[in-house]
Amino acid sequence: MNHSLWLIVPAAGQGKRMGADKPKQYLSLGEKPILAHTLTRLHQAFPAAHLVLCLDSDDRWFNPKWVPFSQWQRVSGGAERMDSVLNALNAINAQENDMVMVHDVARPCITASDLLTLYHVAQQHPSGALLAMPVADTMKRASAEQLSTATESRDRLWHALTPQSFRYALLLRALEYASANHNVVTDEASAVEALGQAPKLVSGRRDNLKITHPDDLALAAAIMASQVAQSSESERSC
Repeated sequence: MNHSLWLIVPAAGQGKRMGADKPKQYLSLGEKPILAHTLTRLHQAFPAAHLVLCLDSDDRWFNPKWVPFSQWQRVSGGAERMDSVLNALNAINAQENDMVMVHDVARPCITASDLLTLYHVAQQHPSGALLAMPVADTMKRASAEQLSTATESRDRLWHALTPQSFRYALLLRALEYASANHNVVTDEASAVEALGQAPKLVSGRRDNLKITHPDDLALAAAIMASQVAQSSESERSC
């Protein structure tokens, strides 16, 4: 049986660390805002999916023309990321075994290959899956004064990325449990882990950058240009 795919994109944050005059998802990256690039990448991989866009109720920057999906809806964002995702889950008419994929709006460099790989793995794994990267750098434990007090083993440590994908019923139960217990989780996988589940880690590309600081805009532009060049080169060699 085929199950629907729902793409949830939390985009209600203010991105204050960027120090800009608008939320970071609306900052220009080339000729389009970050949000538009992110939605385009998702649409390239899953044109038939249902998009759920979580926006601040007072958002005055959003333009519907940036949405390439034919099936999409807007829901109100919450105080925290998990609140936005929970609002989205409660707003959709999904079936228990439908797949839900949650992606950061500030990750416009996501590739179709990573998206499709994650989707196929999540379908096969009952606890869902998330894109991630093995930790490559030396990890330090800091004091409150930002003094290096210990070196931590990086063995089996991973950086969590997005998207993260789960069956609808599992993700809803996990976030409802976190909300009821007043646990603020920073990603969906940690909410699922709190239920005793173990999502599958899917090794993703290192250029899946999350735009957080002003310097990240130039880096994202360079990454996207490189990705386009690599794609063009690949097509010419076929």
